[in-house]
Amino acid sequence: MVRIRLGTRRGGAAVVAVLLSLLLVIVGCGTDGGQADDASPAGIPSTIVSISPTTTEMLFAVGAGDQVVAVDDQSDFPAEAPRTSLSGYTPNLEAILAYDPDLVVLTDDNNDIIAGLDRVGVEVLQIPAAKNLDETYAQIQQVGDATGHAESADELVASMRDEIEKTIRTVPLREVPLTYFHELDDTYYTVTDDTYLGQVYSLLGLRSIATGQSGYPQLSPEYILESDPEVIFLADSQCCGVTPEKVAARAGWDDLRAVANGQVHVLDEDIASRWGPRVVDLVRDIAQIVSGVDGQPSN
Repeated sequence: MVRIRLGTRRGGAAVVAVLLSLLLVIVGCGTDGGQADDASPAGIPSTIVSISPTTTEMLFAVGAGDQVVAVDDQSDFPAEAPRTSLSGYTPNLEAILAYDPDLVVLTDDNNDIIAGLDRVGVEVLQIPAAKNLDETYAQIQQVGDATGHAESADELVASMRDEIEKTIRTVPLREVPLTYFHELDDTYYTVTDDTYLGQVYSLLGLRSIATGQSGYPQLSPEYILESDPEVIFLADSQCCGVTPEKVAARAGWDDLRAVANGQVHVLDEDIASRWGPRVVDLVRDIAQIVSGVDGQPSN
């Protein structure tokens, strides 16, 4: 960017003429049939830093990937995202500013990072963890608006809505919902029906064995055995090495309906915890599993 600094002396028409000439030169440099390589439309960020895997996925999904100059160390999707050592858990102001961003997109205000960025005049877009699908759709549109890709975001949301609605219709209707246990880690933390994941499961005809509780409770092995879920979803295979075989080897678990019927399933824990564009894949994966459950013991 070229800045013109006016002095205090009055130079009359000569000064005006010089300034007009310089302005024409500047404008001419950026009008070669398009914008200059390093220019962006007014208000549209050209250098974006994302320090959240979910916001990174949103940015690339709406078409803002070329504007992203750095993402955090947990942002491993898509593959072309410029992954760095930046941390979203313990964000460092100086490290972020080293990428000279004009927009930082994040989920959590860890280390009071938003106030720090505000002090130096860097725009921040905070996208908190969504509470339901409608919030995911709204957040994707918010990312599109903030990055100059509103139309692309609208198209993406319409496509996601359509795909999810079609997928839900493929699931057999049941008078009584299937019961499930969604294992977040190997200490038996799970989800309830009022969580984001619980609402997704409900759309597909499932009910958490933790019904009556809220949030993300930790269940005891005795409670799980007594509840006898029909389906078990493992979201701790990547983090904790849990497999269907290890579940079956737990004391008493081989008698559970889910184990006896071969209905212990590993989920991609990243997709199951990043409630952005790939929630469509999550719904599709769960729907395929649910459609194969007939409630009868396998031979």
